[in-house]
Amino acid sequence: RLTLLYSTTIFLAREAFRRACLSGSTQRDWSQTLNLLWLTVPLGVFWSVFLGWAWLQLLAVPDPDVIPHYGTGVVLFGFSAVVELLGEPFWVLAQAHMFVKLKVIAESLSVILKSVLTAFLVVCLPHWGLYIFSLAQLFYTAVLVLCYVIYFTKLLGSPESAKQQVLPVSRMTDLLPTITRSRAFVNWEEAKLTWSFFKQSFLKQILTEGERYVMTFLNVLNFGDQGVYDIVNNLGSLVARLIFQPIEESFYIFFAKVLEREKDATLQKQEDVAVAAAVLESLLKLALLTGLTISVFGFAYSQLALDIYGGAMLSSGSGPVLLRAYCLYVLLLAINGVTECFTFAAMSKEEVDRYNFTMLGLSSSFLLLSYLLTHWCGSVGFILANCFNMGIRITQSLCFIHRYYRKSPHKPLAGLFLSPVLLGAFALSGGITAVSEVFLCCERGWPAMLVHVAVGALCLGVTLGTAFLTETKLIHFLRTQLGVSRLTDKTT
Repeated sequence: RLTLLYSTTIFLAREAFRRACLSGSTQRDWSQTLNLLWLTVPLGVFWSVFLGWAWLQLLAVPDPDVIPHYGTGVVLFGFSAVVELLGEPFWVLAQAHMFVKLKVIAESLSVILKSVLTAFLVVCLPHWGLYIFSLAQLFYTAVLVLCYVIYFTKLLGSPESAKQQVLPVSRMTDLLPTITRSRAFVNWEEAKLTWSFFKQSFLKQILTEGERYVMTFLNVLNFGDQGVYDIVNNLGSLVARLIFQPIEESFYIFFAKVLEREKDATLQKQEDVAVAAAVLESLLKLALLTGLTISVFGFAYSQLALDIYGGAMLSSGSGPVLLRAYCLYVLLLAINGVTECFTFAAMSKEEVDRYNFTMLGLSSSFLLLSYLLTHWCGSVGFILANCFNMGIRITQSLCFIHRYYRKSPHKPLAGLFLSPVLLGAFALSGGITAVSEVFLCCERGWPAMLVHVAVGALCLGVTLGTAFLTETKLIHFLRTQLGVSRLTDKTT
């Protein structure tokens, strides 16, 4: 509940601003853009107070003898969301100017220090209960914001003028809200686009966290089943958070800078359209291959992974079935992340508004389907409902991409087709590892499990080798990207 409170506050307060302010060229009046971004803080305060009240007054509060300090946890998690929003102008400025290393270092350092603090407090002061996780969350957001503030303070205070010319600001005070009579406080076009994205983000949050809202407000699962579902959900989403989400965020910025929102593909610079199509095709191929690999091999190794992670408590119950279903969901997540990052970067304001109506209907049907499927097949119903939701969203995005490139010679959707040889390698690997699981996993001791792992590693090697030989266009794209990254590292 507390992490849901935090993620909901953060998402509703900043998602729309990020998408609107990262669209278009970096050549803009950044003082107006920064003014708009600072509005995320009061908006975050509003959502934090409103949702905190709902969490304490509308939901059943846990027994304080069993789970003490729940009220304090609600307050601290809401406050940590507001603290994180203080760094939003710095984050957007860094993303717009491709400060990739800053984001990686800041987020990695924050997560590592949060984990160390959590482990230390759990070992030394276990009686603190929710205080531990609440303080660790607040510490995480504070460190994250401080990383950005310290970096920009040093960068803008550097005597090297070349570095200062990279940014549209010359001192730290330029990053604060400014009011002048010569121009409007914000760029109203950006503000209107933000409002369109806000309506969409509200609905997207329901689709993203819908099962958690159903669990939290309707109590369709007991706390034990919710705990198992949450563990499986966190394990299954690791790949999405570590790989797919950074790709989606980075290439959304790329597509938003290369393409102009209000123009059709035939009215834009054809070299930009061609580059965007080539990148989109390769990203779709990469997402499909990654998702298929996780789905095929995850089916046969879900029980083993849960047995290693949590013992028989997780591997003998509903956990393996949940994780297998989640592996299929990861495939859809991978494709949806790529298609939506292009779609939202290329859509005009009017198309975004029309898409919101589709999202409204999809949100309602998703919540209803989650409730019905959960009653029918337990916690697996949440994952099935998510798969349905993701399938519809992918279909919407694919239709947009098809229409966008319909009158051009480029066919980026070809990235969703694999060679028959590679598909055969996936099918053969899936069959062999499934048989291996039946005979070698997971109650026959460590020697049998190690053989099972060796079989999977051999099949994975053959499959990846087949992909390397058949998908030469994707391999060239990856080599090019790695070469560009190394060149960028050397120059910076």
